[in-house]
Amino acid sequence: MKNNMFAKLLPVGLIACLLLIYSSCTNLEVQETDSDFIESVEGGTIDADPGELLSTNYNDLAAFTDQANIYSLYAHSSDEMIPPTRGVDWGDNGVWRTLHAHTWDPSHSFVTNSWNQIHERVFRCNRTLAATGITAQQTAEAKFMRAFYMYHAMDLFGQVPFREVDEGVDVDPMVMTRTEALDFIIADLEAALPDLPVAGPSGSNTTASQATANALLARIYLNRAVYVASAPEGPYSFDNADMAKVIQYADAVTADGYALESNYYDNFSPSAASEIIFASPTGSPQNRIWMTLHYSQNPSGWNGFTTLSDFYDKFEDGDQRKGIDATPNGDEFSGIGRGFLIGQQYNDDGTETVDSRTQLPLSFTPDVPLAGATTEKGIRVMKYHPSNFGDTKYVLLRYGDVVLMKAEAMMRSGDSAGALAEVNALRAARGANALTALDEATMLDERAREMYWEGIRRIDQVRFGDFTSQWAEKSGTEAHRVLYPIPAQALASNPNLKQNNGY
Repeated sequence: MKNNMFAKLLPVGLIACLLLIYSSCTNLEVQETDSDFIESVEGGTIDADPGELLSTNYNDLAAFTDQANIYSLYAHSSDEMIPPTRGVDWGDNGVWRTLHAHTWDPSHSFVTNSWNQIHERVFRCNRTLAATGITAQQTAEAKFMRAFYMYHAMDLFGQVPFREVDEGVDVDPMVMTRTEALDFIIADLEAALPDLPVAGPSGSNTTASQATANALLARIYLNRAVYVASAPEGPYSFDNADMAKVIQYADAVTADGYALESNYYDNFSPSAASEIIFASPTGSPQNRIWMTLHYSQNPSGWNGFTTLSDFYDKFEDGDQRKGIDATPNGDEFSGIGRGFLIGQQYNDDGTETVDSRTQLPLSFTPDVPLAGATTEKGIRVMKYHPSNFGDTKYVLLRYGDVVLMKAEAMMRSGDSAGALAEVNALRAARGANALTALDEATMLDERAREMYWEGIRRIDQVRFGDFTSQWAEKSGTEAHRVLYPIPAQALASNPNLKQNNGY
């Protein structure tokens, strides 16, 4: 018998929200749920167009382009970004400050929203895989997308609830442990690989390909020691067999024709040609622009997030990644530089930008407090430029990351000379001086220079054992914060979930 699947199609987090009559759910957009009304299930299959369902799986990647929720859990908890409260601006009841200070709890709205978003997307992938008439390639793409979303659940929360499409709200979803989820994700990716297309940099980078699966597998095996550790905070033991897998999958990406861009900032522009492995087909990088620019600049931003002076100091002069100064020539947005914006800022006509609130020249300072910051405090970051963001895709997987993953795997498995050569080849492409030696601290810093503000810094700091250390405006934190708590709403809706240690 066919049943109305509205209740059955909701993930555990949204079921909790419905049971609470949305009394405490925020930032759940209409498009998160409106397509859940349309399908029915019979014998574990869905009578729906698999192509349309798969398009939804890809369009759902827009959640990663928001400045809050998923992105905030990765970036604001790391040493690359600080969300200063400026007077009453960006106060938001401390929701940003608690991420930087590592004082979040299970009721944190971004934790709850991220949980809901990720698990709804996993469930939507299950719907796609259950659709009648699904082809082998569509199955492979849906498995990649399910693995992509489940990876983030496993990484952030350490346990992953899983609901089949024919299970109703009376069924409490089973919960995978971190290692069970890890095995499930790897199996999905390995099963998908043979039926995914070989795209290369000249093909589509907004749909799954063999390169997307290989890049994600490389990331998973590089972090496998974290995910199988007896305690989430470590210590971590990196197995040579895992490192060999990283190298294998990284080399497979290279074999598909990917290469480093000669201009670093081309990666974040419409001219991106050789590095972009996977990008969101929907959602715009505009939030990365507005969230950091001052409201007296063109375009007028939200005067929000900045980097930390210690992070900025990791860069040497001449390194493209440190930034390109603006060259105001009268064209719109020509007054905005690329990379790190520090010191006096300029208008498009070359005149000094003036802070409209203080009537003083707008000069960004390295120092920035977490609370009580004045409007000019903090170095701003501009990877996606306002002159072309409308035609630019938001990058999710990039070849520069793959190069450094391979180098790290070589270093961890004893090939220090080979690792150094890989890193120096990348640095040469970025205009930076060659390194003479490589160790864990140097490798972590190189990843900072290459991947800043791309939503991966927390993952790197956890893997290197640096996430709970001290940095500006944050004291050393408890070991258990390498995982986020299970949201209170999710615990209330599914007794199979157990709160992570320390919360």
